[in-house]
Amino acid sequence: MMLERARFLDAGDPLREFRDRFMLPDGVIYLDGNSLGCLPKATPGRLEEVVREEWGRDLIRSWNTAGWIDLPAHVGAKIAPLIGARPHEVIACDSTSVNLFKLISAALAMQPGRKVVLSEPGNFPTDLYMIDGVERQGLAERRLAERGQLIEALDDSVALLMLTHTHYKTGETFDMAELTRAAHDAGALVLWDLSHSGGALPVDLYGCAADFAVGCGYKYFNGGPGAPAYAFVAEKHLEAARQPLTGWMGHAAPFAFSDDYEAAPGIEKLLCGTPPILGLAALEVGVDLIAEIGIDRLYAKSQALSEFFRQCLSERNVAIDLVSPTDPARRGSQLSFRHQDAYAICQALIARGVIGDFRDPDILRFGFAPAYLRFEDMAEAAQASGRGAGNRRMAARRIPGPGGGHLITIRPAPVGRSPWSRFGQPRCRIRHVFSAWPGCCGRQATYATSLRRAGAA
Repeated sequence: MMLERARFLDAGDPLREFRDRFMLPDGVIYLDGNSLGCLPKATPGRLEEVVREEWGRDLIRSWNTAGWIDLPAHVGAKIAPLIGARPHEVIACDSTSVNLFKLISAALAMQPGRKVVLSEPGNFPTDLYMIDGVERQGLAERRLAERGQLIEALDDSVALLMLTHTHYKTGETFDMAELTRAAHDAGALVLWDLSHSGGALPVDLYGCAADFAVGCGYKYFNGGPGAPAYAFVAEKHLEAARQPLTGWMGHAAPFAFSDDYEAAPGIEKLLCGTPPILGLAALEVGVDLIAEIGIDRLYAKSQALSEFFRQCLSERNVAIDLVSPTDPARRGSQLSFRHQDAYAICQALIARGVIGDFRDPDILRFGFAPAYLRFEDMAEAAQASGRGAGNRRMAARRIPGPGGGHLITIRPAPVGRSPWSRFGQPRCRIRHVFSAWPGCCGRQATYATSLRRAGAA
């Protein structure tokens, strides 16, 4: 019944044609676009053009004739309207980590007499590590407060509030306007990490009066593994902001080859080294595609997909602890669940072709990238979660579970092991995993997916 309903929804989906614009392997349901987006079909051709013609034929002339030198600002200007910014406020460059370091340092330099960078425990590790790096130089003091106590923690010692807009584990989304306003009332600046919201849900940096932001290009913007990140500096701060990585591309006149550094007057001051042209070219293809579809339409479909996924699993009486907000308006484009054997369950589902991912120590995380996902995928992923319940060919010891379900024994994940790693595959010898116990906390919470490592199955 749910599969029929899914096909009915797909038939009326205004975004259904965009699925054909991506390269999707046969037999795979990809619920990990919140970690690495799929490959747009136009990307290989664009990269071949850059390699064969712009580089191979035109050589160094392409810095001018193909506009390579302006590509960071050009791609940044295309990202800008997708995150509620103006074109001259965004630049595509470096990695999220490097851009965090630049903007943390810039914000602290703009706040004499204040050294505290306030964040929350459990923020994405690189965000916290970057604060630590600045702290080791004696320039910052890291302070963490639980998300319900952040506003109370804003006092006259806080120079910068730094938060991830959509939490990478739970998918919970902060009220950007409220927290930015509270920080400004306390005299603090705000830096938002948009890695799990940029390209997936509406963001209004200008409307929220945000000061700084960073984000990555390889998730919802489909820029490819290790794609360049982007950075935002509000127009009101462009003159005062000074970043510490004073590389030659951030110079006001890089080809004057002066011995003394003079920062570029605009967003280009955030540049450091020579831009990665191949990465930027691939990212531009993904950004153009997301812009063509439209953020509002993507977000509306994402909410519908995630809710339908939950309905499908509820219909099959599969339940597990939901850690994402139940209200779609309070989460990003993902659902996360908690289970003590989360890693092993992910690996056991590899052969079923449903790709999600695991986050230490016990989180199953499923992303909904609506540009290429169908409602039928949701129904089939839910079906895959319970398909093996009666498969007696699978030899393994069964442990009774609540509500009449069962969990087949598995070896747990080694602490800290990445689900991406091929090296640890033999450690998780899973014959079969299935769980089906309804009514978690009075709700029909859901789960069904796995991380399928390339070539591992």
